[in-house]
Amino acid sequence: MECPVNHPVLVLDPTGRARDAESAELIARGPVTPADILGVQVWAVSDPDLLEDLLKDPRIAKNAQRHWPDYEPVAAGWPLALWVTARNMFSADGEDHRRLRRLVSAAFTPRQVAALADRIEDMTATLLDTIATAGAEGTPVDLREHLARPLPILVIAHLLGLPDELRDGFRHHVDGVFDTTLGPEESAANNQAFYTVIASLIAAKREHPGEDMTSLLIAARDTEGDGSALTEEELLGTVLLVVSAGYETTVNLIDNAIALLLTHPDQLALVRTGKACWDDVVEESLRREAPVAHLPLRFALKDIPLPGGVTIHRGEAILASYAAAGRHPTRHGDTATLFDVTRAIKDHLAFGHGPHFCLGAPLARLEARTALRALFDRFPHLTLAPGTELEPVDSLISNGHHTLPTLLEGPGRP
Repeated sequence: MECPVNHPVLVLDPTGRARDAESAELIARGPVTPADILGVQVWAVSDPDLLEDLLKDPRIAKNAQRHWPDYEPVAAGWPLALWVTARNMFSADGEDHRRLRRLVSAAFTPRQVAALADRIEDMTATLLDTIATAGAEGTPVDLREHLARPLPILVIAHLLGLPDELRDGFRHHVDGVFDTTLGPEESAANNQAFYTVIASLIAAKREHPGEDMTSLLIAARDTEGDGSALTEEELLGTVLLVVSAGYETTVNLIDNAIALLLTHPDQLALVRTGKACWDDVVEESLRREAPVAHLPLRFALKDIPLPGGVTIHRGEAILASYAAAGRHPTRHGDTATLFDVTRAIKDHLAFGHGPHFCLGAPLARLEARTALRALFDRFPHLTLAPGTELEPVDSLISNGHHTLPTLLEGPGRP
């Protein structure tokens, strides 16, 4: 991509450690700016109004193989190749997208999500029992590892019929998909291993189907053997997508919400006194710390002129910069960088917008709301462990922390 000389390329830090500074820089540069994501040139869009327009613009596509001139060389050696090569609704357009989305959407209707509420309550209570034991006598407990990570994988395992012995493998490989410090060979090896684990799940479900999403997808695939429902590649890719999107983003949502409340005790006090509710916490956490900071990629189907004299040319790649969009003063004024659970305007793009809006958004909200309420009810004196410095995960995509060490009763309490 050739960029105008007055738009120097912003190289995004693959470690995630420059995320706050990068978000501020993206906002300062204007609605759209050229950026580099692991050697690939993109247009990073940070203005929420422009981003909303582009996310529903028919001149923007998701299918890299059809619409990205750089697809072949990038797919062969880019560490993030899986983000553009996997075959599922994430990378599909038009009727293909609608066809694949319909197959998954039945599991995420309001009725289906509501039916999971009691199960999620029980899962959370069991995890908190384990946390209480681990944190006895003032021992620090990592709440990312013991709450934010296990709860979403338990829910996804229930939905997909994932056996216990495959859960750790799924978690490990999803972490690799989002880790932008991996080299091309490491990334490719992780992707291959991930597909192998998914294939083993599909083989087991073909042999012994159940009342789960994997079995239903297999039935759709095998009933329509001509691939009109979905191809075998799309079956593998759809399971990969459900696990990856349903796990990592919810982990980060729960992680970030806990961290924000513990570092902003005045906001936690508003919830405790009834001046705000847990839904407010969830929405403000999503806005202030989007679980996905940058989402690759979309592609221009034709030249798209934008205000300010910038044109996104046909075939150029577009990066949705959700972290910056959530903090943009265009929508949230001078207080956009503050964490305020009483904020009147709760709009954000953390779950996307338009045809590709996240199907699992209601479920993620339910999991987060349940986990937060139960955690702070069970441990009302919860604090960060003394000396804690929260470090970001190794990713420019995923926005969370390596660890979230806490004391259940706070320092100095029995």
